[in-house]
Amino acid sequence: MAKSKEEKQYGAEQIQVLEGLDPVRKRPGMYIGSTGVEGLHHLVWEIFDNSRDEAMNGHCNRIEVALLPNNQIRVTDNGRGIPTGIHPKTKVSALETVMTTLHAGGKFGGEGSGYMASGGLHGVGASVVNALSQYTKATVHQNGGIHMQEYVRGKRKAAVKQIGKSNEHGTIVLFDADPEIFSEIAYSPKVIIDRLRQQAYLVKAVEVIILDYTKYEGKIEEEKHFFLRDAKHNVPSTTFYFEGGLVSLVKFYNKHQTPIHKNIFYVGREENKVFVEVALQYVDDMATRGESGFANNIYTPGGGMHITGFRTALTSTLNKYAKENKLVKEGDDSFSGDDVREGLAVVVSVKMLEIQFEGQTKDKLGSVEARGATEKVFGDAFSTFLEEHPDDAKAIIGKVVLAQRARRAAKAAKDSVLRKGALDGFALPGKLADCQSRSAEESELFIVEGDSAGGSSKQGRDRRTQAILPLKGKILNVERARLDKMLSSDEVRALVIAMGTAIGDTFDISKLRYHKIIIATDADVDGEHIRTLLLTLFFRHFRPVIEAGHIYIAQPPLYKIKKGKEIKYFYSDEQKFKYLESLGVVQEPEPEIEETDVVAEETEEAEEEEVKGKAPKIHVQRYKGLGEMNPEELWETTMDPKHRVLKQVTIDDAVDADKVFDLLMGSEVGPRKSFIQSNAKYANIDA
Repeated sequence: MAKSKEEKQYGAEQIQVLEGLDPVRKRPGMYIGSTGVEGLHHLVWEIFDNSRDEAMNGHCNRIEVALLPNNQIRVTDNGRGIPTGIHPKTKVSALETVMTTLHAGGKFGGEGSGYMASGGLHGVGASVVNALSQYTKATVHQNGGIHMQEYVRGKRKAAVKQIGKSNEHGTIVLFDADPEIFSEIAYSPKVIIDRLRQQAYLVKAVEVIILDYTKYEGKIEEEKHFFLRDAKHNVPSTTFYFEGGLVSLVKFYNKHQTPIHKNIFYVGREENKVFVEVALQYVDDMATRGESGFANNIYTPGGGMHITGFRTALTSTLNKYAKENKLVKEGDDSFSGDDVREGLAVVVSVKMLEIQFEGQTKDKLGSVEARGATEKVFGDAFSTFLEEHPDDAKAIIGKVVLAQRARRAAKAAKDSVLRKGALDGFALPGKLADCQSRSAEESELFIVEGDSAGGSSKQGRDRRTQAILPLKGKILNVERARLDKMLSSDEVRALVIAMGTAIGDTFDISKLRYHKIIIATDADVDGEHIRTLLLTLFFRHFRPVIEAGHIYIAQPPLYKIKKGKEIKYFYSDEQKFKYLESLGVVQEPEPEIEETDVVAEETEEAEEEEVKGKAPKIHVQRYKGLGEMNPEELWETTMDPKHRVLKQVTIDDAVDADKVFDLLMGSEVGPRKSFIQSNAKYANIDA
């Protein structure tokens, strides 16, 4: 085959070599995950983690993160300070080496280095932040002096220089994320506060301060203050300080729950150079409360070896204790992993020298030695805990036995439901009107409220790709219901069979029959309640469906405004008022406006008025539910993919979401009442 001119010219000179921090700017996603909002906040975590590592190793007891005007971030710690002397290999200041060189830091030298444990695996944190910022300034207070260096997009402006004297010690890093890299630069104080709260729990007796200067209009002069809080500017601030460590974090997770045993279990011990900490407590809840795993204080949402070791030890220890103390009948099945984790809130934290994560974003711990160390430390200590606290042990075993029985009953009910669904060909109590397509990628399931909305939507839909499932009334609140009770509900059972994924331990998202599941309830209090109940069901039992982006909420219009023959739809009061003002209607209601809650029919009189040149009447219709729309209106406004508005349901923070569902849908009245009283002023009430 003849080669093109371009192919013939391809040679060694065309191989590109990226030097310094160029690889980071060329492929930022490799280092911070993305250039979206998560990647932007990852810059904060990288610099904070350096300060936290100082605290983990006993060199720092105060860390401050300040959100400055113009989207700058300033992180300060009172640790030892990055060394500023000349590095023997690079022949420049160690500070410059750390800030401008990949894989340079004090965390590679093992026991002879400055760190016994560190979250920094690759030694790229500070240099990556520097590379992805349009401006960075590092200031070190050390040995009575102040040293400073500035950088532009990862390159130094000048050599490190001493700019003054100081009695403080520590490091200040100020950075300004580069708009050439990030499409949007907007830090969330809530995201930062939530993350740093978690970190404050994990490092005992370290004060973590967050200052929000984003709306501050005064002069800051940050270079004059080591800690900005000492400047006493009047800005929002949040401070965390926890002596209890992991025990305090478990208490926080279970804030709105009823514990089934008095004492919170805790162990902290080293095994084979891995320091393992575990804290746990069971509560009266039917859901798995969650397993929060940390490796060198890095949150590992994907779990990993430490979580595997914990699960193995938990299951074997409870099975052994129950049998030895005759708390279960001889011959009974052993407890499963699901049985022993029901109602359990646990934090597992390991700290080690040589640590391996899967990827720079540290989603999952890969260090094999963490599994054995966690299994050994936790297994031994938990066995002792059960022996020394027999009342707690009895309560825990009782909880697990109940979970095991419920699992068996739920399996029988689930198998019955699935067999019935298969035999009946999905002839559901809710009268599912299925779509013709068998391709999940293009199929949509509309969950609508009542027969009236069901009738309109069935007539107005695209039969090829859109299925309709009407619900009769409010579904069961599954927050406090076991699987067997859930599946005894006609409406829940209908939805489970329609989705096709099964439920519980046989859940399989690959069998989902619709890649868009659209909740389309009425715009009133009952509709809001039904939507909340459905979201509770999806969050508790179909969370992977939410995480995969398959759950949506329809946004039908609130108003239809007809001016003569012209019809427009509006989705909010604000849109309606703006349109009416454009028509010369200053306030509502006016004599020339008719507002109804029923469908306004076109009249010959209106047509005649337009012909004669008179100002036509303005008809304003307020929709209360989908059933008030005729099929054509429903298709045009809510179901037509070309014109409809859908809101995708996402989970930004599973822990926060879990707490909200506990609070609003659980059995504890007191916390819910307090929440309602505190937030009633924000409610938008349609009187």
